[in-house]
Amino acid sequence: MDTFKSDLSNIEFPSKEKVAGNIIRKPILDLIQKDHPDFNVNQICSISELNFYREKYLSDYLTRELGELTSLKETVIDSLKKETSITDKLESEDTTTLTYGQKLADHVASFGGSWTFIILFGIFILIWICLNVIWFSNKSFDPYPFILLNLILSCIAALQAPVIMMSQNRQEEKDRERSKKDYMINLKSEMEIRLLHEKIDHLIMHQQQELIEIQKIQVDMMTDILNKIK
Repeated sequence: MDTFKSDLSNIEFPSKEKVAGNIIRKPILDLIQKDHPDFNVNQICSISELNFYREKYLSDYLTRELGELTSLKETVIDSLKKETSITDKLESEDTTTLTYGQKLADHVASFGGSWTFIILFGIFILIWICLNVIWFSNKSFDPYPFILLNLILSCIAALQAPVIMMSQNRQEEKDRERSKKDYMINLKSEMEIRLLHEKIDHLIMHQQQELIEIQKIQVDMMTDILNKIK
């Protein structure tokens, strides 16, 4: 029986199992050359040796895919455990202490722009007028046309207006900061979506190429089996 010596193991095999290196697919050839750097396309090996590396290639591919899935799963779980996002970071930066003047301005603006202030001030004016017109008709401390009341109202308006403006200015600063935060969040979301698209495209292309190579290897193995049967 005719035999040949494999350049991989230097073992003799039947001639019908001879496989030339130039017909071995590149991913399988690369895998062979990792173990046997001297092996090239001009040398020969046996079908059994070739099938061994075919199976190793398929096994490595499945292991690699499972490893990538496991790594992705761990990353997702880790991010869920941390529960951190850019909004948490921005909210933590917004915990600055307010000065006494800022707190007072906020309280004045909040009280001065409420129905409580309007009702209480209306009751105060009504009592003032009644006291000076009816109760102290002869000895009123602020007779009609209520000059003292007008002075008090003017002073309150003169003091209340700049305090409310101070509160509004600080509110505008808060709105500007909120707009910056919204912009940062939108920008981060856009970048993550783009990165996700790139990853998906890369994953699809990578898997398609790997699946094509696997199908070709499977076809080669089926062809070898049919040749043996014949």
